[in-house]
Amino acid sequence: MKLATFQFEGTDRVGVVENGHMVDVSTAIPSVLAVIQRGDDGIRRVREAMSRAPRVALDRVRLRAPIPRPPKNILCLGLNYRWHVEEGARAGAAVSVPDSPLWFTKMATSVCGPFDDIALDAALSSEYDWEVELAVIIGRTGRRIRRDDALNYVHSYSVFNDLSMRDMQRRHGGQWFKSKSLDRSAPFGPWLVTADEIGDPGTLRLTCRVDGVLKQDDTASALIFDIATCIADISEVMTLEPGDVISTGTPGGVGFARTPPEFLRPGQTMESEIDRIGVLRNRIVHEART
Repeated sequence: MKLATFQFEGTDRVGVVENGHMVDVSTAIPSVLAVIQRGDDGIRRVREAMSRAPRVALDRVRLRAPIPRPPKNILCLGLNYRWHVEEGARAGAAVSVPDSPLWFTKMATSVCGPFDDIALDAALSSEYDWEVELAVIIGRTGRRIRRDDALNYVHSYSVFNDLSMRDMQRRHGGQWFKSKSLDRSAPFGPWLVTADEIGDPGTLRLTCRVDGVLKQDDTASALIFDIATCIADISEVMTLEPGDVISTGTPGGVGFARTPPEFLRPGQTMESEIDRIGVLRNRIVHEART
């Protein structure tokens, strides 16, 4: 099932994507987050509503992030693809393959829609960089989750881009939180695909293109720490709850490690895609300070 948050006739609604249409199930449940939080009952309500729900063509709606305001910060993995670690080291970054998952968070306010413009403030940074990532959405409450049971806690998967300000990272001693938390800079979506439709997430292919030129291309099988390991690791110290979002790290091919380095500029279009899930397409624009 593909679950989406969309705007139609000026209001946010809950929908299921099916055969090029949005099935509007808003009368049955108030939000995608509520579907997740209600577990099997949430899915049951959605399925029951679909038979009598109105349908509208996808090209007539505006897609928002599936969880427009996540209930917590996004939980993120750093340096979780060997290729990305190696390219960073070649570019002079003080990085090496980690011995255990490396965690940081992004503010929930960094999230934006799958086709929203991303406004970059040149006064903040001149080194805005792309990072396509597979997002994992938690569906059950859990603490000290066993690795061999961890995927049973996954509700769905989605596409995420952990857009980063590289020069700000360096100015702040390599600290990632501020440099990755720019308001409305992290596209998310275009919808959630429930885990039963994905099967083995390691088979998913991630790509990122800028103005149609391929920059990143890898599969989730190349994760240093796979999804089950990451869920088990972070749940050692915190309770994971329905609606929590984990972004699992980016493959190699980012801009700062290229020769010469490349960064996003106003007028460009960034496309982040994961097969069997969907594509995010975001125009880069200039944000003028007032």
